[in-house]
Amino acid sequence: MKQFSQAVHEIQTMDSMAGRDQWVNRLHPLVKLFITVFYIATVVSFPRYEPVGILGMCIYPILLFSAAELSFREALYRLRIVLPVVCAVGIWNPLFDRTAYIQAGNFTVTGGMVSMLTLIAKGIFTVLAAYLLIATTSIEEICYVLRLLHVPKLLVTQILLSYRYITVLLAEAERMSQAYALRAPGQKGIHYKAWGSFLGGLLLRSMDRAQELYESMCVRGYRGEFYYGNRQRVRAADIAYLLVAAAGMLLFRLVPVFELVGSLFV
Repeated sequence: MKQFSQAVHEIQTMDSMAGRDQWVNRLHPLVKLFITVFYIATVVSFPRYEPVGILGMCIYPILLFSAAELSFREALYRLRIVLPVVCAVGIWNPLFDRTAYIQAGNFTVTGGMVSMLTLIAKGIFTVLAAYLLIATTSIEEICYVLRLLHVPKLLVTQILLSYRYITVLLAEAERMSQAYALRAPGQKGIHYKAWGSFLGGLLLRSMDRAQELYESMCVRGYRGEFYYGNRQRVRAADIAYLLVAAAGMLLFRLVPVFELVGSLFV
């Protein structure tokens, strides 16, 4: 039961974060989406043997976390399930790629170790970029941008309703869990023999609730497409942010900034 309520609380927290009055939140959602995609494409484009070069891409999430006044610790906590999976992508590289890359005394750094570190950095940076987009942009704004990009309205509606219906589904599951706990005091969790009936009841309750929601939408004038939030125009500040952020990413992608700075001290 605590897991259901905690999940609902996390979703509501993310919604409240996206609705704050910060300058990052006020940026046009199309600009934020473009910069996020551009950043992810830039990070992915790094060769697998450039761990030093890709470290420069950490500047973007660090600056954005600071500018948006977001907690990096809370972000790591919310991504505690995704990040280990992402980091495990290149965990087998040292076993298959044993080519010597750096020789430091008796210790040899293989190409597999270097590529593993590069893949881990790529995964962490891309996940953090997606998190920053969600934490500073509401789901309505994201759907509005998708419609601007001519994504089919059926797909956009499915994304919006699925996101909004998650809280309703979790709330129904929490009520059923509480009812089960009252009927089985002292039992930890739901017995495996009751899983089938529990999921079946949850499905039926969800279908009834979905029908009620659809009827409410039709009463309020729903005719197949939503009108997503304020249709704001792209301002000069949005264009300036777009140009500066894109130029900074290209600089760290094309120029080995960290290597040049390190050579000054060697």
